[in-house]
Amino acid sequence: MLLMVNWELYPEKKMDAFAAFSQMTAEDDAADVGPDITVIGRWHDLARGTGVAIIESDSAEAVSGWMYNWAEVISSTVTPVLDDEAARAVVKAKLAG
Repeated sequence: MLLMVNWELYPEKKMDAFAAFSQMTAEDDAADVGPDITVIGRWHDLARGTGVAIIESDSAEAVSGWMYNWAEVISSTVTPVLDDEAARAVVKAKLAG
């Protein structure tokens, strides 16, 4: 399942989060996300302290665990999303009745 993760750094924790994130290696990042999540892409708005990621996972536990890792410094939301092909198929099926 594709999921969109939106986050916002708590203003008082922004620099702590930047410090922690900037020191992470690719291996650290993979361990932080865990084996049951594939990160499709991740984008950061450093000025605002916000960001978005598209991930793939079939494990609510894995996604919740990843969000927990950053809970001290971010507020986050996780939303199921569809790519164009899947969205078109849903809409076509609904319109067909």
